Amino acid sequence: MSEPTSTASRVLYLIVCAAPPAQQTPDVVPLLQSTGWDVCVIATPQAARWMDISALAQLSGHVVRTDYKLPGEADPLPKADAILVMPATFNTINKWAQGIGDTLAASILCEALGRGTPPVIAVPCLKMDLVRHPAFSRSIALLRECGVRVLHEPERYPSPLMVPRNEVLEKLREIIQGNREGGGS
Repeated sequence: MSEPTSTASRVLYLIVCAAPPAQQTPDVVPLLQSTGWDVCVIATPQAARWMDISALAQLSGHVVRTDYKLPGEADPLPKADAILVMPATFNTINKWAQGIGDTLAASILCEALGRGTPPVIAVPCLKMDLVRHPAFSRSIALLRECGVRVLHEPERYPSPLMVPRNEVLEKLREIIQGNREGGGS
């Protein structure tokens, strides 16, 4: 498997939802690894159809999870120090805010929200018609109230564009600094 992950000290769950940027995940994993993250990819079932799961497993050094483990099975991934949901879709954001854990990705997000840890960054990618849907603004407001860092600026980056990766990396850097200064996650 990939060498960069063995030297990384912080574990990042990269939750990938089914939006066009999911196809760029093979470019995102090495970028995150180069900044010191041990990246574990968790994909929604639909996003998994858009990606080469075995190539991502080789790249990340971890199995790519798309479904629940069986009762009694050990979790194949290490515990996360942070979670990045990128791209985050309308469907996953609304399910997450409403506590609907019908996929592994949504369940992990719901549990993190309920536990209040680890820190989570969400980078939505959706059509402007969905951005204007009233459920979306309520869900984003709720997630932000609960401490999720939602990087979504449709005025600056019109749909279907996401906030640029350099801004995402800056937020991840802030999480690391905050954990060092605050003494934990």
